[in-house]
Amino acid sequence: MGHAIYTLSDPRAILLKRQAGAMAAKDPEHEKEYKLYNLVEELTPEVFARVKKSDKVMCANVDLYSGFVYKMLNIPPELYTPLFAISRIVGWCAHRLEETIGNSRIIRPAYKSISKAKKYKTLDARG
Repeated sequence: MGHAIYTLSDPRAILLKRQAGAMAAKDPEHEKEYKLYNLVEELTPEVFARVKKSDKVMCANVDLYSGFVYKMLNIPPELYTPLFAISRIVGWCAHRLEETIGNSRIIRPAYKSISKAKKYKTLDARG
């Protein structure tokens, strides 16, 4: 939820949500999950405002529905992150060029990892 540029709506999310809804309508389990995503989209701005004590306007971004669409397309979960990254590499590179050419500070969104540190495994050792 949320986007640095789009505040009232993310046009990509609107289109993907429509497609996700059409796909989900074909399967009762998917339709149930789609309704959950809609509820998350509806409730998050209010919860965010209350918890963060912020009046920042928040909308769903395209990523709210992308993983769900991948799931309905039977794409294996281990490919979700690579697909996410592949679709953004050009933008990330352009952003980095902007940072190095015209701006001396690194621009990155607020991020707080909640994952636990893991020991690195080589590709051969992964299951």
